Amino acid sequence: MASSCRFAFAVHVLAVLALKRESGGVCSDLLAGSVNTNPVIIRRLLTRLRHAGLITTQKGSCGGATLVAAPEDIRLDVIYRAVETGVPFSQHPQQPNKCCPVGAGIERVLAEVFASAQSALEAALARRTLADVLAAMAAEKAPRRSTARPAKRKAA
Repeated sequence: MASSCRFAFAVHVLAVLALKRESGGVCSDLLAGSVNTNPVIIRRLLTRLRHAGLITTQKGSCGGATLVAAPEDIRLDVIYRAVETGVPFSQHPQQPNKCCPVGAGIERVLAEVFASAQSALEAALARRTLADVLAAMAAEKAPRRSTARPAKRKAA
């Protein structure tokens, strides 16, 4: 029943690449340090992102990963499909008892529910881009302005 963190890692990695766009390729060790995971996991993720056409990679000491498109052109649903290969919801591992009133119809009903949930997820992701993620992070980091007025000083 474990869920995948590939999508979260992929968005994290692509956000780092977006922020470091001007400095050239970013190595998997730096990305792994940012995500706080093993570089091997990042390299596997980079391979999926490269196959999806989201990044380019170059080997060697001057190499690394770079974004192929601007962050505003990278939709989150594309990232999701690039890295998530399994289904997010799954049926019973064994065949339910067909003699049971629930077991007889649960698989068909859940299949419809799961398909609807998957469509809603992908539609929500399609409305957002990597630039939206970066903007939301910048907004959280920005200092909040106080709406309170400064207190008036009393005359001495």
